[in-house]
Amino acid sequence: MIILKLLNPVFAIVTAPLLLGIINRTKAVFAGRTGQPILQPYYDIWKLFRKGAVYSRSTSWIFRAGPLIGISVTLTAATLIPFGGLPAVIAFNGDLILFAYLFGLLRFFTVLMAIDSGSSFEGMGASREVTFSTFSEPALLIGLAAVAKYTGYTSLSQMFSSINTSSWLNAGPAFVLVGFAILVVFLTENSRIPIDDPNTHLELTMIHEVMILDHSGPDLALILYAAAIKMWLLGTILIGIVVPVHSGNILLDVSAAMLSMMLLAVLVGIIESSMARLRLLRVPQLLLGATTLSILAMVLVLR
Repeated sequence: MIILKLLNPVFAIVTAPLLLGIINRTKAVFAGRTGQPILQPYYDIWKLFRKGAVYSRSTSWIFRAGPLIGISVTLTAATLIPFGGLPAVIAFNGDLILFAYLFGLLRFFTVLMAIDSGSSFEGMGASREVTFSTFSEPALLIGLAAVAKYTGYTSLSQMFSSINTSSWLNAGPAFVLVGFAILVVFLTENSRIPIDDPNTHLELTMIHEVMILDHSGPDLALILYAAAIKMWLLGTILIGIVVPVHSGNILLDVSAAMLSMMLLAVLVGIIESSMARLRLLRVPQLLLGATTLSILAMVLVLR
């Protein structure tokens, strides 16, 4: 059991960048291009680790410590999430609150790093990041609260293990609403279209990318790696609710969860290939819609 628990975060660490590669290949297929290798994110991160870092004389210790804090926070969050048949390393009542606030801590230091650079350009991205997180966090917390109310557990491990086919038959509409709400949060927190375009470098449209423009070398590698793990963890929450596979066979459960993660990455690639980025003024409306879906799910559960 101890080995299985340790395999869970290791699995997330090893396979998290793979989601980015699948998204990029899906977008390349829709664009009629060959595209980059599916393992290109691994190559990019490894290349950055072998380079040196450049620091501005106007930055403080926050700028250098931020990437280390970010990767530490995401690795800690990885110990709270069960994946497939692999149990979580740490599980206790109310750990879903800790999970949400760990991502809040990650965002806090990312914003501090952007402000510490002294660049008004990065400060603009930090302002947008904080504004949108004000709308996305309630959608995530209320959605998880609705699932916790239905299952009767406030621990992520117990919540996910309690969701099965019978749960969908009894509270299917509520789970559908929560699934759509968390999907919007997933796209927002990972800076994907229609919220943000991770491939653009236009100053009027960047949100997350603009906050890390002054980072280089190993620091940038840690930031990109932490972002990939964050995507993996949020995706794990989404598939844990939408695809409740509990056959009792760990190999089968892990395989089904991995296949679901790959399909989620393909879905993100399809969304980015078929939709344009929303105007900034429309993003809060979308996030408020996600919060409304979570509230409706809670109402259905309480009914």
